[in-house]
Amino acid sequence: MFKNLFAIVLLSLLLISCSEKEMKNDKLVVGMELAYPPFEMSDKEGNPSGVSVDFAKALAKSMNKELVIENIAWVGLIPSLKTSKVDLIISSMTITKERQKSIDFSIPYAQSSLAILTNKNSNISSIADLNQKGKTVAVKKGSTGHIYAKNNLKNANVLVFDSESAAVLEVVQAKADGFLYDQLTIYKNWSKHKDTTNVILKSFQDDFEYWGVAIKQGNDKLIEDVNAFIKKAKKDGTFDELSKKYLTDARKTFDDLNIPFFF
Repeated sequence: MFKNLFAIVLLSLLLISCSEKEMKNDKLVVGMELAYPPFEMSDKEGNPSGVSVDFAKALAKSMNKELVIENIAWVGLIPSLKTSKVDLIISSMTITKERQKSIDFSIPYAQSSLAILTNKNSNISSIADLNQKGKTVAVKKGSTGHIYAKNNLKNANVLVFDSESAAVLEVVQAKADGFLYDQLTIYKNWSKHKDTTNVILKSFQDDFEYWGVAIKQGNDKLIEDVNAFIKKAKKDGTFDELSKKYLTDARKTFDDLNIPFFF
């Protein structure tokens, strides 16, 4: 009798375990920081919205999975991936050698470069002007702007902030001479603060930065699926449609300045 009871309990546990596994396999859990419009943001109702959200929805659909978006602070994204709290990260994340030491990336789906938001009274016209004693540069913690400043702006005073908005405010209030971040973010913040800021959009780097989908190391099947989707999306106009939906004004400005656009 006890043997039969034990067998029934064991079978029940196995069924529950299999059911939970199947439920998990039916979902694609994507981590992103919903603080970077128009790529990752929330709409008026508080729902995830933006380029990356639409990208994630299309990816999940192509894999016949239900999309679950986890809004995670930037510094927590990679730890969440490494501990399997999320399946992948789609959060305008640049592919870097340092990050590739601990996580994998898909093929690039977008390209970008750093740009500079400056205060109108700072008289900054180049990255060299920022790399001077007495100049103060604002950066977001963990961003490629932070990495660039740490490695290249040895003469300037570098202020590190947890959020983009805090760094921008430093420039607007003339507490910092410049803010380093990607071109689109710099363009957007300049558009909001034209009375107090100037912008340097043309790249001062030797090469582009490339954005990829971050995936836990060893998950080769998921990488294959994501790469296949990105290749298809580039060919069938998916990314063009996203840029038309969310980035019309920015794309026109970049075209006018003869600056390569993201997609």
